[in-house]
Amino acid sequence: MKLMVAVRTLCEFSARSGDLDLRFTPAPSAQEGMAGHAAIAERRGDGYENEVSLSAEHGALTVRGRADGFDARLTQLEEIKTYRGDLAAMGANQRALHWAQARIYGHMMCQARGLPGLTLALVYVDIQTLAETVLTEWQEASALAAHFAQACERYVQWAQRQAQHRRARDAALQAMRFPHGTFRPGQRELAVAVFRAARDGRALLAQAPTGIGKTLGVLFPALKACAAQGLDKVFFLTAKRSGRGLALGALAQLPPGLRTVELLARDAACLHPDKHCHGESCPLARGFYDRLAAARDQLEAGGDYSQPALTRAAREHQLCPYFLNQEMLRWADVVIGDYNYYYDANGLLYMLTQACQWRVAVLVDEAHNLVERARAMYSAQLRQTALIAARRAAPKTLRAPLDGLKRSWKSLAGKAEAEYSVYGDVPPGPLAALQKLVQAVSDHQAQTAQALPADDALLAFYFDALRFTRLAEQFGDHSLVDLQRQGEDSELGLRNVVPASFLAARHAGAHCTVMFSGTMGPQRFYREMLGLPAATGWLDVAGPFRAEQLAVTVAGHVSTRLHDRPKSVEPIGAIIARQYAEHPGNYLAFLSSFDYASQVQAWLARHHPGLPVWTQTPGMGEHERDAFLAHFVAGGRGVGFAVLGGAFSEGVDLPGERLVGAFIATLGLPQRNPLNEAMKQVMARRFGAEHAYDYTYLYPGMRKVVQAAGRVIRDEADRGSVHLIDDRYRWARVRRLLPQWWDLP
Repeated sequence: MKLMVAVRTLCEFSARSGDLDLRFTPAPSAQEGMAGHAAIAERRGDGYENEVSLSAEHGALTVRGRADGFDARLTQLEEIKTYRGDLAAMGANQRALHWAQARIYGHMMCQARGLPGLTLALVYVDIQTLAETVLTEWQEASALAAHFAQACERYVQWAQRQAQHRRARDAALQAMRFPHGTFRPGQRELAVAVFRAARDGRALLAQAPTGIGKTLGVLFPALKACAAQGLDKVFFLTAKRSGRGLALGALAQLPPGLRTVELLARDAACLHPDKHCHGESCPLARGFYDRLAAARDQLEAGGDYSQPALTRAAREHQLCPYFLNQEMLRWADVVIGDYNYYYDANGLLYMLTQACQWRVAVLVDEAHNLVERARAMYSAQLRQTALIAARRAAPKTLRAPLDGLKRSWKSLAGKAEAEYSVYGDVPPGPLAALQKLVQAVSDHQAQTAQALPADDALLAFYFDALRFTRLAEQFGDHSLVDLQRQGEDSELGLRNVVPASFLAARHAGAHCTVMFSGTMGPQRFYREMLGLPAATGWLDVAGPFRAEQLAVTVAGHVSTRLHDRPKSVEPIGAIIARQYAEHPGNYLAFLSSFDYASQVQAWLARHHPGLPVWTQTPGMGEHERDAFLAHFVAGGRGVGFAVLGGAFSEGVDLPGERLVGAFIATLGLPQRNPLNEAMKQVMARRFGAEHAYDYTYLYPGMRKVVQAAGRVIRDEADRGSVHLIDDRYRWARVRRLLPQWWDLP
């Protein structure tokens, strides 16, 4: 079987050594790197060859790449590396990796040109001055051939085992049968649509209700399509821990042998939270690459890439489990992780997909959440108090650019006529000052042997400023810039409103994308907001539930609008008390704010003191959330108060008697404030004034309502009730957004 590998991949596999070191060292951007390479090429004389394509074989393995430059007159092959700051600060392991690449290219050049030997040159280019530091060595062709053979031997044995696994995996997936014999109602329809999307290389939006087995319904067909479509990996992306658990549970029902990596947040995986990620601080980073191969071989031999197996291997080989995870995902069949691993500007999965040219299927769980999450990924905020803290922490050499930013910021805030101001473009004064600051801190870090500590206020502000300036370069009609004054403090924000422009490239990088949720309508809203192609397929799966399972009532005599809330407390409380008296059990009551919920709860305490209640509080931690949910046991009684759109509105599974009903005393509409009105203007410019209100307020609000109501009926045996408390639930435009299987009064 023929195998192929890029020079960089070969060297990263076979030649990395030493410590894992994540200390911040400013590196040239991709554009700066290209400019540095171009500058060197221009300096060389006639006959200098730039970007020379080369290949060589070692048994079944073909190695390909492009040498940066070759000077035939000097018989010199050049490997060009750009850098910023002090070249002497570069780690020995990094330099060794550069030499390894140069020697591989050297062998390929000797073989291609019939050379007995050549000079290898590492050309280090200071990106600020374009000055060169050149390190050279003469190598005989025979020595280079031996180096090439050694690197290939290390890689080819591993690659052959991976190819064997791939053949066995594809055969098993082709022969795979659905684990339950028969599909649930609606599940087969979903699976067929996903398989066709994977077969045709298309995107799919799928609205599928709770109870049909969505997770298995998308994973099974995506994996089934792997062999025929030559898919390397399936990415299952989810926003919540519960989503990861469902995916792992679904995969456990499929034939064994799939390599599944679950990506955790660094904080959750770290074994030494008091240490920094470099060999001088953390023992698991010290010598990481020296011990990596043994751990990799152990995991590959066992065929188990699960989180427990990875953690065990990390402990046995004294490796950081978080970064061992990231190494092993390269060889995984399925990767489960948060949205940001693929959709963020620096998303690891997307970057590896591009670098390795993987063919991937991307499955996005509860995809309605991606709108808000993607907005956050492509937004940046700077606080004036953080600037002041950075100024206090800064060395003297950096105070001038910080003072310049402070003056520019003060001038902008002084000209603002209101507490909230929106700008049609990024204000040039603060932007120029931010760019100067970013450059100054980058230069300081590159030239200083002692890096700023990770918890330094200056470094934290620098990262925020760097993010802001990079997003400013991509500013367009999808975003807005605002300034919010809060007493002596103020916040300068670059806020993404429509993430479509950023996400479109991510969709294009996947063979197919499937976005699924119980609430993906209206389809046009999600397709346009998420940047999906116009040809994206749409599937609305009919639910397995019947109208008689859920008693829906509308309290049209109550208004929960802000100015009507004081007089709405009593009727809301009365509705809750009456329903509880008639049908005791566990209920959830959703309101628009903690204060509103506390008012209704206080009314119940005065008028119905025997009714058990418990409440969500701001900033609940994981243990507190678990304690809240612990009230919902079969045979339990009481009402849990929660804020609509919060932790208990979705992703909570309380079947049977654990939850018998819900009260939703709000439409969940975002608050009318200057920021949301500014977002509405962005929507109007992007999609038309006729859609602006719905896109900004109505659709996001009603999505939260449907999600919250969906906590009540979880399977075909459930029975329960939902009380919609607001007069606007009688409006046709609102009722159209409610589930079709409901029997609305």
